[in-house]
Amino acid sequence: MTLPAPVPAEWSPHRAMWVGWPSHAELWEENLKPAQAEVEALVRALAGPGRERVKLMVGKPEALPDAEARFAGLDGVQVIDGRFGDIWLRDTGPIFGAGSARAAAFRFNGWGGKYELEHDDAVATQIGAASGTPLDRHDFVLEGGALEHDGAGTILTTRQCLLNPNRNADWTEAAAEAALSQALGARKVLWLDDGLLNDHTDGHVDNLARFVAPGTVAHPVAWGKGDPNADVYAEVAQTLLAMTDAEGRALKLLPLPSPGFVGDEDERPIPASHMNFLIANGAVIVPTYGSEQAARLVGEGLKSVYPDREIILLPSIAILSGGGSFHCISQQEPA
Repeated sequence: MTLPAPVPAEWSPHRAMWVGWPSHAELWEENLKPAQAEVEALVRALAGPGRERVKLMVGKPEALPDAEARFAGLDGVQVIDGRFGDIWLRDTGPIFGAGSARAAAFRFNGWGGKYELEHDDAVATQIGAASGTPLDRHDFVLEGGALEHDGAGTILTTRQCLLNPNRNADWTEAAAEAALSQALGARKVLWLDDGLLNDHTDGHVDNLARFVAPGTVAHPVAWGKGDPNADVYAEVAQTLLAMTDAEGRALKLLPLPSPGFVGDEDERPIPASHMNFLIANGAVIVPTYGSEQAARLVGEGLKSVYPDREIILLPSIAILSGGGSFHCISQQEPA
């Protein structure tokens, strides 16, 4: 069997960027308009000169006129009438391969059966059709946010998510690695253990650790008093220090401050993460959650890796109320 080329790194050029538009008042309730305002700011940043062609997917008909009116006349934004249960296109959409000649599509089961919403299992088909990209379908459950790619065949993931029996009950590390090799060209899989506290995705790695350059991984460090994930961050750093990538290189680490404690209306910790940044053509867009100093330091750290890209800090507090942030609601088409 001929294996596919590895999935391109996110920092490689894109021909387009998909973004989900908050469309369901019954899900977002009082956070619908604030979430739409945050996504609008993200889309406008992505569509800046020399950046992305944004494909904004609207999930239900009644949300379409407002989305079209907001972005009317803005070059680089295409509003697409689609159907989804919610905006997390990173997880429900396909993963595009080299040159976006083909894309891999997987079964989706609502993050292990927790949130099974109508149309989410059809998002990959819609995106494939709208982008003109043939889909290679794989008969196992996988979400895009569960994986990080370095562009050379190294994939970073977590055992909490990928080996969770609520996804693929019979998966072992060896079975998962074989599946990722055949579907996504993985040459080496690096395993972390647990993700953030109270993360309904069961520990997606895009909240925990991100490839930012060949052989270099950004990861959070605890910030402020009472950071609920301090132990998780320390374990991740120690684990990464002992790892090598598919080329045999020891990983270099880029530690970045976490947002610290961010709580819901009942002061329970929610999985806020600066790691959910989005690497775009010409920019890196970082979600922020209230701590200006922590966000500024994250921006400075990312600027050291991406001196030629604008680092843009944007609030994502309302989007977080739905369970994710900028990376979760987007998916790139590599050029």
